[in-house]
Amino acid sequence: MTAETHNNIYAAFAEMARRHPDKSAVYYLGTGFSYRKIQELSARFAAALSDNGIKAGQKVMLYIPNSAHWVVSWLAVQQIDAVAVPITPIYTPHDVSYIANDSGAEAVVCADTNFGYVTSVLPDTGLKKVIVSKMADLLPWWKRFFGFLFDIIPRGKIALGHDTFSFRKLLSQYRDHSVPAANNGRKGDSIAEILYTGGTTKFPKGVPITHNLFLASALEQITMSNPLFAPEENVIMGNAPLFHILGQTCSLATLLTGGCLILQPRINLDATFDAIQRLGAKTIIGVPAMYRMILEHERLHQYDLGSLQYCFSGGDVLPVEIGKRWREKFGRPIYQGYGATETCGGVTMCPVDHESPPKSVGRVVKSKKIRIVNPASLETVPPGEPGELLVSSNYMVSSYLNKPEETAASFVELDGKKWYRTADIMSIDEDGYLYFVDRTVDTIKHKGYRVSASEIETTLQEHPAVIASCVVGVPDEKVGERIKAYVVLKEDIKGITGYELIKWCRKTLVSYKIPHYIEFRDMLPKSKVGKLLRREIRDEEERRKEA
Repeated sequence: MTAETHNNIYAAFAEMARRHPDKSAVYYLGTGFSYRKIQELSARFAAALSDNGIKAGQKVMLYIPNSAHWVVSWLAVQQIDAVAVPITPIYTPHDVSYIANDSGAEAVVCADTNFGYVTSVLPDTGLKKVIVSKMADLLPWWKRFFGFLFDIIPRGKIALGHDTFSFRKLLSQYRDHSVPAANNGRKGDSIAEILYTGGTTKFPKGVPITHNLFLASALEQITMSNPLFAPEENVIMGNAPLFHILGQTCSLATLLTGGCLILQPRINLDATFDAIQRLGAKTIIGVPAMYRMILEHERLHQYDLGSLQYCFSGGDVLPVEIGKRWREKFGRPIYQGYGATETCGGVTMCPVDHESPPKSVGRVVKSKKIRIVNPASLETVPPGEPGELLVSSNYMVSSYLNKPEETAASFVELDGKKWYRTADIMSIDEDGYLYFVDRTVDTIKHKGYRVSASEIETTLQEHPAVIASCVVGVPDEKVGERIKAYVVLKEDIKGITGYELIKWCRKTLVSYKIPHYIEFRDMLPKSKVGKLLRREIRDEEERRKEA
């Protein structure tokens, strides 16, 4: 029986644990966890969740960094038929409160360093249970001891109470407990998780992903490297965050095929290099900015990364220069892919058994169907011509959570089939390779994240001194695009600086959405009907760059 034959995520993992009980499933901060151990820990945590009132269909937020804790929590949520809501650990209370209310989450697993944020939003949300984890919770006692002794493990102040629990203590208390039988009525079309994605709106949009969709997409993407090595031999250096679809389908999914996943709570390149060298990692996953950072690291020459066979880049278009330098350095290409949260990751991926053209993001994977259309009429464009990419699949997402207007704008029905409008302009050549051309919406790609220009503009305009703002992405070879804001102040306001406005943004915006540059203007370009003309601002930036 293979993972493809299962209709839920936990059953697919349990099958691998049955086949490879003593094989390493996860390496976290130098400690290995076998499939048997991960299954045992997730069963204990599932029992704890169930005993504390978390039932099938209820939402559980995962507000923790990449770690063994994350994997255990996510699998436990799947085991009791609940719904995981993973979010980035750098979210502010503003974001946490919004997502908790939008998703209807009733429990949260948070890091101790985020505990203060969680407690601050409890009165305004439906969160009833808080489970606090520490970075070293699952590590051997001696690592925890020396970590705290030498103050190298970040710690946050926590206060346990009636509805606030310690992650580690729960695992200890439920050592001998068994998990109640799974809901017999569960089907593959049940929601497994809700991922939140940015875009053109002020607030992130919840994308419900079913078990069927996740299994079909993730297993397809994780086995793309099969011509290079068997799936169960794969050891993945998982630098992509697990709350992101890239980290899930191209890293986490290896646990559904018998591979091994190396996790770090945050990217540390020396630790990454050491883990690759020591554990013989065959795969590395990351965004273009990470590959540039690796190539420019001053101690790269001190490590042997020769075990790497499959290097995959997603989240943004890989600069040709980075791909060329990587091949010259390591003798292997960086394989690209293109996808979105709404498509459960990869729509296109570069095959590994033959060379892909420069600048291509690969060919369409088997589970997806595409159309390239005129954005205005939705009519298919002639072969080779650029147009908006539409995507469809058997188990596709068909709506956003609680967002009827955004759903109507992003999901259309053509010829009796539902299609997702990516808002990206692509072209396809005669051999079936796709190429990214442009974006039709006002999103900024920074370090692989999709950042809403309008969200930043709204935040700036909430400052009492600001009357108008315009935010655009400025091309940057290191991070894709940097965020630049053009701001108009009220006439009677004096002495407001860019630093003050950036400080204002930090109160509500997560760090990767903070503007890098602020330029003050007397007015902003607008159409005859008063619509902001971002294109004119972008064109102006292009002219500056060429001057």
